[in-house]
Amino acid sequence: MSMISVVGDKHDGNVAPGVTIKAKYLQSLTLIERLHRRLLDVIKDDFDRSGEKEVNPVQALLLFNIADAELTASELKTRGHYQGSNVSYNLKKLVEMGFVNHERSIADKRSVRISLTEKGENIRARVDALYNRQLSAIEQVVGLNNDEFEKLNRSLARLERYWTDQILYRL
Repeated sequence: MSMISVVGDKHDGNVAPGVTIKAKYLQSLTLIERLHRRLLDVIKDDFDRSGEKEVNPVQALLLFNIADAELTASELKTRGHYQGSNVSYNLKKLVEMGFVNHERSIADKRSVRISLTEKGENIRARVDALYNRQLSAIEQVVGLNNDEFEKLNRSLARLERYWTDQILYRL
């Protein structure tokens, strides 16, 4: 059986009726990966249209996720979807470009606390404004309402918990 016949239409994310749960699971994995890439594309497009060239989409998303918190790089990794070296590299660049403050912890000199500078807060606010613009039309255009997002988020959180348990308890 070909990949297309197993997972359905690659463009709309639908799986044909009567297809096995494995095919649906694989389609979900594909959509999760693709959605993250598409989110980065949306951020890049928005920044390109406005002439913002200083940060890339991954860095903009990092700044958004730091928000008003003061945290360590490892805390940022656990909050988001970042790979270790990717976070370290991008944080180093963001510090060099003046978007992020970094300060050694008084309690543990090995630990570095990070927070946004005013420049970093401006980028975070731009990503937030992008999300707000999308939210103002998403129910009408896509047909996703509060209840559907709640169900989607519950399902994704349960899948994340299952994968976490797989790692932690070697299931």
